[in-house]
Amino acid sequence: VQLQASGGGLVQPGGSLKLSCAVSGRTIRSLNMGWFRQAPGKEREFVVAMRWSGSITSYLDSVKGRFTISRDSTKNMIYLQMNSLKPEDTAVYYCAADTARSVAVTLPGSYDLWGQGTLVTVSS
Repeated sequence: VQLQASGGGLVQPGGSLKLSCAVSGRTIRSLNMGWFRQAPGKEREFVVAMRWSGSITSYLDSVKGRFTISRDSTKNMIYLQMNSLKPEDTAVYYCAADTARSVAVTLPGSYDLWGQGTLVTVSS
């Protein structure tokens, strides 16, 4: 299974970006898929996950109401729509796959496959 994240870039505060994660080698309907982010000098943090069943976890508090996870099973893609972006959203964003379909989907350790990360910079 391979993951390829894309869609990052430079955006002004209040702007939007849509991150994509292409999954190859296994259908996303059999995987828990998560989005994490890591800001400079900080630890990687959980943003949101979609379980193999399609159910969605709670979002990181600071992104609630602004970010939305979705998937397109026909394309085997996971997305993260990010609206009303703030400078504090600046980070490298990673998609990750949990092939074992763990219960603890908010923990980085539950994920055995990671994309390469895509940088999101929110700045004027």
